[in-house]
Amino acid sequence: MPARLNLPNTLTWIRIILIPLIVLVFYLPHYWPFIPAYWAGPVAAIIFSLAGITDWLDGYFARKLNQVSNFGAFLDPVADKLMISTALVLLVSRHPGFVVAIPAAIIIGREIAVSALREWMSELGRRHHVSVSGIGKYKTTAQITALIMMLWEHTLWFVPMYEIGYGFLLAAAVLTLWSMWKYLVAAWPHLRGD
Repeated sequence: MPARLNLPNTLTWIRIILIPLIVLVFYLPHYWPFIPAYWAGPVAAIIFSLAGITDWLDGYFARKLNQVSNFGAFLDPVADKLMISTALVLLVSRHPGFVVAIPAAIIIGREIAVSALREWMSELGRRHHVSVSGIGKYKTTAQITALIMMLWEHTLWFVPMYEIGYGFLLAAAVLTLWSMWKYLVAAWPHLRGD
């Protein structure tokens, strides 16, 4: 079976396919008024959760089935960045203003900067200096938790989902800056040309 079609990569493709579905569900009540607006956030959050689960499963199966591939190593972070960025844009569109826009800009900006840094370091043959760290995994967990709760938006069993999710978003923004700082420190000698 080609590496592009193995189980881990198929799960990653599913994650990518779910992204436009999240957007569609999020905005559907605006275009079809007979659909109650109340369910749009929770259903989008559930679909986003399923996408997040595929993120965990593809890595698990890649290691368990020994199906790690170069294509998967490329596709997985692309799917993650698309998923996170899309959810952040949706939330900023629903809650315009600096409160959500600043952490969203930090997270998206960091992803762009670190992706460019990794590409540049790869060209130098130094990609291992900026490989994914433990902080990056905590950052991703905080982001996914935040976005699920903020997309849900409504109180669930007396739990203020949006407010708790926003706390996770702020934590994710801090972890985002911290992990970017660590990558920049690791790459600094090469950035200076030493």
